Amino acid sequence: MPRIAYVNGRYVVHRDACVHIEDRGYQFGDGVYEVCEVTRGFVVDTVRHLDRLNRSLSELSMAWPMARKALVVVMREVIRRNGVVNGLVYVQVTRGVAGRDFVFPSPDTPPSLVVIARKFNMDAVAKRVENGLKVITVPENRWDRVDIKSTGLLPNVLAKQKAKEAGCQEAWFIDTDGMVKEGGSSNAWIVTKDGVLVTRPADHGILRGITRTTMFDVAEKLGLKIEERKFSVAEAKAAREVFISSATTIAMPIVEIDGATIANGHPGSITLSLRQAFFDVAEKIKA
Repeated sequence: MPRIAYVNGRYVVHRDACVHIEDRGYQFGDGVYEVCEVTRGFVVDTVRHLDRLNRSLSELSMAWPMARKALVVVMREVIRRNGVVNGLVYVQVTRGVAGRDFVFPSPDTPPSLVVIARKFNMDAVAKRVENGLKVITVPENRWDRVDIKSTGLLPNVLAKQKAKEAGCQEAWFIDTDGMVKEGGSSNAWIVTKDGVLVTRPADHGILRGITRTTMFDVAEKLGLKIEERKFSVAEAKAAREVFISSATTIAMPIVEIDGATIANGHPGSITLSLRQAFFDVAEKIKA
């Protein structure tokens, strides 16, 4: 069965899917996106993801491409047509197609909408959880509005490529004070010796991750305390556990930072308990 994508009102074979050469997402990165986890045939945290999509669109003065309920229908149909039970669904909205000019096009320019879905290799996911991931650190070099989930991700691309070349799976952006901000595609967490979860406050300096937000609910269910504060690379290296969170990783253990082994070099029990409890706590709709 071929993969199917939704592009501006049409369901098309994935390999034939395309947008106009003057789409502003292609020309300027003038767009936003969301990624939702699909687990056991359910779309996870849809409400929070679409709430954040609404915020991103609003911050960029961009219109919704269709009614919110209609978008949910499209997302579920793309998931169904691709037979995704465990995987992700990706939604991208741009300011649309217009002659190349930095200023916004006419207000009646329709936004562009692309929705795709793909399956996860669950054996590969299980192996990553079992082994944990390795992280490198890189200086923060992104624009100031990383709280907007924009498609302008070139610094993230370069950081993730640097991580790959170093034999790692994620890169953490570090501010000028040596404090951890977030990963190239994830939020960063540590667990202190006392079992307290620590993550940087989700102000405009980092993206307010949806999985990060739901993790607060999961921690409450498990009776775990969370502190929202900055932490240094040195504190992370000395932590009891380290993990990242995102829609595609949930809680994924980190076992090495810049070549330094975390604790005993194995995924920690608190991280694994958060991961195990996540699905039962998160909001779900049938795909």
